[in-house]
Amino acid sequence: MKLRYNVRVYPSASQCGSLARAFGSARVVWNDALRLCCDAYAKGLPRPTAAELSKQVITQAKKTPQRAWLAEVSAVVLQQSLRDLERAYSNFFASRNGARKGPRMGPPRMKKKTARQTVRFTSNARWCITDGGKLRLPKIGDIEARWSRQLPSKPSSVTIIKDASGRYFASFAVEVEDTPLPVLDAEETDTGIDLGLTMYAVLRGRKIASPKFFRRQERKLRRAQRALSRKRKGSNNRRKAQQAVARIHARIADRRRDFIEQETTRIVRESQAVYVEDLNVKGMAIRRGRLGKSVHDQSLGRFIRTLAAKCARYGRTFVTIDRWFPSTQLCSHPGCGRLTGPRGREDLHVRVWACAECGTRHDRDENAEANIRAAGRKRAAEMGYGAERRNACGEHVRPRKPGQRSVKREPTRSLAATRGEAGGNHPR
Repeated sequence: MKLRYNVRVYPSASQCGSLARAFGSARVVWNDALRLCCDAYAKGLPRPTAAELSKQVITQAKKTPQRAWLAEVSAVVLQQSLRDLERAYSNFFASRNGARKGPRMGPPRMKKKTARQTVRFTSNARWCITDGGKLRLPKIGDIEARWSRQLPSKPSSVTIIKDASGRYFASFAVEVEDTPLPVLDAEETDTGIDLGLTMYAVLRGRKIASPKFFRRQERKLRRAQRALSRKRKGSNNRRKAQQAVARIHARIADRRRDFIEQETTRIVRESQAVYVEDLNVKGMAIRRGRLGKSVHDQSLGRFIRTLAAKCARYGRTFVTIDRWFPSTQLCSHPGCGRLTGPRGREDLHVRVWACAECGTRHDRDENAEANIRAAGRKRAAEMGYGAERRNACGEHVRPRKPGQRSVKREPTRSLAATRGEAGGNHPR
């Protein structure tokens, strides 16, 4: 699989100017190419191909006095901008035809100069990492980089990113191999995960408190935004105030990302199987009204995506449960399973309840985790994640199709019995 390794880089003042020219040139090429595509659509003509766009907006444009400054940046950066435009059109048509999953995407739009800017260098640009650990880019020079670890393999491309707070990063696309962790006892280490607001996550025998990164910085952010609103538009003081607000947001995002990475890594190391509810985070934020800010502060969607990717990389079982599964209302006591728990938004304050049928007292979150774990085990067995299916031992090696009847087979004799009848030990 492909992973991205981000490294903080520190360009000099002249290199910042060269990167600014690269950012602006890539944006101008995108807008010029998109304008040609829109004009062709308005006239009823087919959309220009990538080769035609490259010839018009790059090769011929460099010969004109209005676009002669395009020659000051690497041609690979401009070509990658056209590739991004082609990919945007492909995603738009695929979403329109129903071939692309997820929310519907609109057509490409003109780019404006924003606080976050990126350019990409592929291997054709002949960029490299010097022996001294600096990043050498064409027509920019050697940029100082701070390495926290070595790259596992040779990267295929590098993307230079300037975020809203003025920091520069180099993002390397690296191909890595899956490294499965030692297999654990699934019955003893599997866990369900109940995600929420009061507690970030409730696992089997452990609870993760909600960090509330945004809520803790909300007062400082409010003061910075109030100071920004008083600055005159277009002034240097307003630009400095904007960066002050962006730095607070960047600090919140960095802490949240680090928290998610650490917790998901610990879960993957301690659990052989993980079962999570398929949450509609956007719907939760809208439905809960004033709690929507807290829902987004948790970043539950990013947590689930990161956990799923790490489970796939390290050989762990990851199963999602239907979002309409009543994990909170079910009684998790063996033999009961009645829907007697708290219901709806009006019962969110109920954290401990007793089952009306069996009388068992439940903690709301721990009961939900137990039900998610039980439903996850059942779902994993249906999907073929059991030990017999993984080791190809047992009757059903492949999952049966819906409606397909099972076929009775003769009992398989053991290897020892077969060797005994043959009268010797034969190689496998």
